[in-house]
Amino acid sequence: MAKVRVAAAQFFSGPDPLANLELCAGYVRDAAAQGARLVVLPENSNRLRNFKSREECFEHSEDLDGAFVTGLRELAAELGVHIAVGVDLRGESSPTVYIGSVLIGPDGRIVGVHHKHVLWDYEYTLFVPGDEPYQVYDTEIGRLGLLLCADGIVPDTPRALGLMGAQILCNSLNSRGPDEYRVHVPLRSMENRVWHVAANTVGGPEHEWPWMGGSQIIAPDGTRLADAGEDEPGLAIADIEPELADDKHMDGVGDVFAWRRPDLYGVLTRPLDEVPAASMYGPAPADMPSRPLPVALLQVSWVRNTEWTVLRAIGQVSFAGRRGARLGVLPELFCLEPGEAAKDPERAANLSRDVLQRLASACAEAKLWLAVNLVEADGGKYYSTVFLLDDTGALVHRYRKTHLTDEDRAWATPGSELSVADTPIGRIGFMIGEEVWVPEVSRVLSVEGAELIVHPTSWTTPDAMHVAATERTEENRVHLVSVTRLDCPAGLGSQIVRADDFQPGQPIAVMRYPTGYWTRPGFEEQLLLELDLRESNDKMMGYHLDPLATRAPQLYGSFTA
Repeated sequence: MAKVRVAAAQFFSGPDPLANLELCAGYVRDAAAQGARLVVLPENSNRLRNFKSREECFEHSEDLDGAFVTGLRELAAELGVHIAVGVDLRGESSPTVYIGSVLIGPDGRIVGVHHKHVLWDYEYTLFVPGDEPYQVYDTEIGRLGLLLCADGIVPDTPRALGLMGAQILCNSLNSRGPDEYRVHVPLRSMENRVWHVAANTVGGPEHEWPWMGGSQIIAPDGTRLADAGEDEPGLAIADIEPELADDKHMDGVGDVFAWRRPDLYGVLTRPLDEVPAASMYGPAPADMPSRPLPVALLQVSWVRNTEWTVLRAIGQVSFAGRRGARLGVLPELFCLEPGEAAKDPERAANLSRDVLQRLASACAEAKLWLAVNLVEADGGKYYSTVFLLDDTGALVHRYRKTHLTDEDRAWATPGSELSVADTPIGRIGFMIGEEVWVPEVSRVLSVEGAELIVHPTSWTTPDAMHVAATERTEENRVHLVSVTRLDCPAGLGSQIVRADDFQPGQPIAVMRYPTGYWTRPGFEEQLLLELDLRESNDKMMGYHLDPLATRAPQLYGSFTA
C-alpha cells in the first residue's frame, strides 16, 4: 500500500485576509518541504470573525475567485499539493454567508466545496447552514471527505462520508472546546474506520477563552499519529496508508459497517417534525418541573460461582431499594462467566430464566425497577436480552441485542427492534456492550424520545468508556448509564454521563463536555445518583445549537440503504 504524508496546521488568523494568506502559505510551504501531499488548514483561515452583524460578515467574507482562495490555488499548483482550507464564503446575495471547506488540487483547481451543515452556537447568528448533498472526492492520494468542526460533534456527516467511501476526513476546525481533541475527532475515525486530519485554531486574543488547538492526525483504529499540542501554533505531520481505511474491521466487534442494521434506522430519515423527539427540541419549557430519578449502578458480576453471584446481586437490589433508588442496572450477562453463553446457550438460558424470577421477587420486595441483561430462549433461538422489571417484579419491556459482535454470533440471534420503554419513571432506551460503537443506536433511541439510555456492558477498551460513551450523551443530550462487569477486559469501573441542562453563562468547556461519574474498577460497588430527566428534555448545547433539531434527514438516505 502506498503511503501518503499529510499535515494539519494550527495557528490564529487575524483581521487581515492578505496577511492570513501569507500565514497559510508559510505553513503549506513548511509542510510541503517536509514531503506532505495534503495540508489541512483551520476553519475561517481567511479572517478572524469579529463581526457584529450578518451584513458585516458578508462584507468581509470571501468569493471563490477572490484574492484569498486564488492565492492558495496558485500556491497549491506551485508546490503540487492538495490543500483543504476553511473559508467563510459569500452566498449569492447579502447577507448570506456559508462556512466553507475548499479542497484545492495539486494543479490549482478547486476540486470541491463543502458548506458546513451543523454550525456551532453563535455561528447561527452570522451564517447559513449548508444543505447540499454530501460528496466524496476521488483524488490521486485517496478518497477525501470534507467537514468542518461542528459537523463532527454529531455523528451524521462523518457517517455519511464514511458510507460513501471516504478514506480520509479533512476537518477544518475553529474550536474552543476540549472535546474535539479528546472525543469527537478520534471517535469519528474509530466508528467509521477512516483516517482523520484535523486542523484547529490555537490561542487568540489575550484574556479571552482560547481556541484549543489540538490539531491531530488519527488512524482508523484511533491511534493518534501526530498532534500539534494545545498551546502553540505548529504542524502535525504523519505518513498514512489511505487504503487501510477500506478494512472496516474493529477488534472484538467485526466489520463496523457490515454489522450496521439499516432496517432499524428509518426514523433518522423522517422529517424533523415527525419524530417523537420533536417535542423535546430546544430548551426545556420554563414550566417543566424537575423529574428526579435516583439510579443505582449495581456493579456486581460473576465471581466464585453462580449462586454466590446471584446472591450478591439480590443483596445489591435490596440495598439500592433501602437507599431510595428507583432504577437499578446490572452489568452485561452479569451472572455468567465470560464465554459461558457461547459454550452452552441452552444452559445459560435456563439459568437466566431462574435468575430473572429471583430478581423479580427481589424487585417487588425492594420496590425497585431493574434492568438486567440475560440470555433468553425463544422458539429455538437465543438472544442477549435486557429485561426491564418494574417495582412489583413484573416484566414490562425487553430489548434483544440488535447489533451482534463476532463473538455474539456464535450463539445469539439479533433482535429486530430499537425501542424506547415509556414507563412511569421515564422513557428508557437500551443498548448492550459494544453497541456503544454504533452511533445510530443511541441516535435512534434519542430521536425516538429516550430520556435515559441503559447500557449493561463489559468495557473492552478505555476508549469505549471515555470516548464512545461520553460522545453518545454529548451528541444526543441524553443520560447514559453504563454498568460494567468486574472482570471487564479494560479494567474500568462503571459510568454515568449526564445530559446536563444548558445554563446561560456556562464556560465553553462545561457547555460542551458532559459531566461524568464513575465507580472504582474490579470489585463490587454501588453508585447511587439522582438524574433529572428534565435535563434530557433540554436539547441545547449552547444558546443556538440543538444537535437533534439541526439534523438533515433528507440527506441520510445512505443510513437506511
